[in-house]
Amino acid sequence: MDLNAARMFVAVVQAGSLSAAAARLGVPLPTLSRRIRELERQLRVQLLERSTRGTRLTDAGARLYEHAGRGIEALLKAEQAVASDQARLKGRLRLSLPQTFEPWWELLSAFQRRYPDIEVFVYSTERRMDLVEDGIDVALRVGAIVHEAMVARPVLAFRNVLVAAPALIERLGAPADPEALRRLPCAVWSTRIDALVRWDLGGQVVTPRAVLTANDYHQLCHRALAGDVVTELPPFLAAAPIRDGRLVPLLPGHPLPEWALRLVYPPHRHPSRIVRTYLDFCQSWLPNVARACRIDTVS
Repeated sequence: MDLNAARMFVAVVQAGSLSAAAARLGVPLPTLSRRIRELERQLRVQLLERSTRGTRLTDAGARLYEHAGRGIEALLKAEQAVASDQARLKGRLRLSLPQTFEPWWELLSAFQRRYPDIEVFVYSTERRMDLVEDGIDVALRVGAIVHEAMVARPVLAFRNVLVAAPALIERLGAPADPEALRRLPCAVWSTRIDALVRWDLGGQVVTPRAVLTANDYHQLCHRALAGDVVTELPPFLAAAPIRDGRLVPLLPGHPLPEWALRLVYPPHRHPSRIVRTYLDFCQSWLPNVARACRIDTVS
């Protein structure tokens, strides 16, 4: 059964005539009359008896109205509830973020201060998630986007920085070039067990002597601060330790590759107002994220 035609039929019954229902619905009278006739042909019954005095329900029409009226009323209430929640920006926002990406924590804190009725669910992982299957509204992704069907909105780009503690440099000496890293204990980031990690340092690719492999930059930072290893860190983790002298940037003339940061979401024709508001807020907050992700903030 055509639900839109059923909604028109209910409006005719409630208004008392076709002309009154057409005015209430804002549709031409011929269109409304045609849709009611099509509904009657579809159901193979007469629903309304028409006369110069107006319309009257047949027995079949009365039975349809009894059941359809309740359903249409429930749909209208549901529509109004959704519209109300969107107007107040009340609901749930489901996000996927890379682990340890601290500048985005500040963004989310500011977002919820502005929109306190939005409940945010954050799933932090380095795993590539299926946003539709996993029910994620928007993901923050570092690096290449492998799912071409997704919308990928560019955010910014940043470079990790190679660092070590002054105590390690004093003990083992500073590397003069990328090849010198082979003689120093290094900690590398990887999500794969027994991965052979290579560092591209200004186009010169080297295999560091990895004494530790982890997928947690906080752990790599901890070991670097302890004077145990040379490692690469995101600039937002390296900034403060470099400023206060607890870490030293290495090989500045051989920078690590640039990473692209993107907001990724399914290509809905009409994303919810909550999702649109979040995307717009992220755009407005980007200068704060960019300041944390620039290496020149640590000079």
